Amino acid sequence: MSLSQLLLTPFAGALLVLLVPGNYRVVHRFIALVTTAITALGAVSVFAAFQPGIAGMQFEEQAAWVPAAGFGFHLGVDGVNIGLVLMASLVAFAATCVSWDIEKQPKLFYILLLVMTGGALGAFLSLDLFFLYFFNELALVPTFIMMGVWGRGENRNYATFQITLYLTLGALIGLSGLALLYSQSGANTLDWVTLKAWLAEKPLSGHSQNLILPLLLVGFGTLVGLFPFHSWAAPGYAAAPSATAMMHAGVLKKVGLYVLLRVALPFCPAAMNHWATPLAVLAMGNVLYCGWVALRQRDLFLLLGNSSLAHMGFCFLGLAAANVIGVTGVVLIMVAHGLLAALSFGLAGHLTKVTGTSDIDKLGGLLKTLPFVGGALVMAFLAGCGVPGFANFPGELTVLFGAWKSFPIFVILAAWGGLLIGGVYMLRAIRDLLHGPLRDGSIQGGDAGPWRRVPFLVLLAALLYFGINPGSLSDRIAPSAERIALVKSISAPATVAATAHAAH
Repeated sequence: MSLSQLLLTPFAGALLVLLVPGNYRVVHRFIALVTTAITALGAVSVFAAFQPGIAGMQFEEQAAWVPAAGFGFHLGVDGVNIGLVLMASLVAFAATCVSWDIEKQPKLFYILLLVMTGGALGAFLSLDLFFLYFFNELALVPTFIMMGVWGRGENRNYATFQITLYLTLGALIGLSGLALLYSQSGANTLDWVTLKAWLAEKPLSGHSQNLILPLLLVGFGTLVGLFPFHSWAAPGYAAAPSATAMMHAGVLKKVGLYVLLRVALPFCPAAMNHWATPLAVLAMGNVLYCGWVALRQRDLFLLLGNSSLAHMGFCFLGLAAANVIGVTGVVLIMVAHGLLAALSFGLAGHLTKVTGTSDIDKLGGLLKTLPFVGGALVMAFLAGCGVPGFANFPGELTVLFGAWKSFPIFVILAAWGGLLIGGVYMLRAIRDLLHGPLRDGSIQGGDAGPWRRVPFLVLLAALLYFGINPGSLSDRIAPSAERIALVKSISAPATVAATAHAAH
């Protein structure tokens, strides 16, 4: 499957759902399911065909759009985005599976979900920064609508307003950074490949870099949940329907980091060196503060939301390190966290559906009554703790190795503070939710049946595969990471591969 076919498949599915009359609910669901399954299989085939060890773009496709302004369709994959495309496709399939029981306006729901999927893939596949931004915004709009219409909880409207306000403002600030890059570069294009070659010959001045980089960090950092611009995330995920939380926490939140990797590091190197320490300090805000907030939560969704923010701190720490090992670790975490966040929120949604509550104090003993869901939740919590064997472990360990030379104190804080706090709240959640006697409230549904286990098994299988065989990702990432990292090393790909294999 070509990259354009991979990108267009979700939009074609959305169009098919639109054309089917509204009373054919099963048909809408079937089309959405088949569409995301085809997309996932296509992404697997592209990932398998990708040649490790090649730093440049592969499977490129180009078409002119507005040549005078330097805008055009340009698709391609390298080590930085090939894993993200695969992760996004798998999460989209899992999100569609867990949405099979949507009763309220299912036609509109599946159209929005497929548009969100296409937007996410477009953002990761587009090498023209204009279309990267466009597809990201296209994916965010369904997020706001789905929260407002299908959201849950008493604070749904407030959470929807908050996430819309934060992400819109963040996107506008990020857009101003991209617009300034366009005007200051003199290249008359936002095509990443062309821009990189141009700026290699004519780098941005230090003044321009110091104007552009803060806008990119604040704007796209807000989309990720960079401390202190993070308060929208946990309430938003608690109020969102399961599929929306899976797609946003797992996939869309990674677009902001992806832009920072693509643009901030290679195009603003002097400013990144200047802002590296402040960024590392903010990363510790994510790791320690959000981890501490998660420790205090008694609502499962709020716990998972704050835990997700804490893990993003490791990504910002690797970004601040700006070396090949750190950048490789960032991409590893992005892929692993996307799979883990989708798995966790999907399981939490199922648990809430069958118990009627997400209040941890009202739950207990669920491993006996819901053995599959309980067992999968244990594995998700252990992955969140950074237990070896899951994909999160090599990613976080690689970031810590990469950041050690520049930020040894922060590495110690992240390793002993962040991971220790994470271990406490995850293991405590396992104890309170899954062990002991069944607490107040009755089980309103049984354990996940064979069909309903499929999305969780897919995500778990991917987490375990990349955890046991991290080299399948790191071997693809490292050559491309060396193109964008600030600190180069001829032996960096081999070092990264050795680090990842040592982690496993």
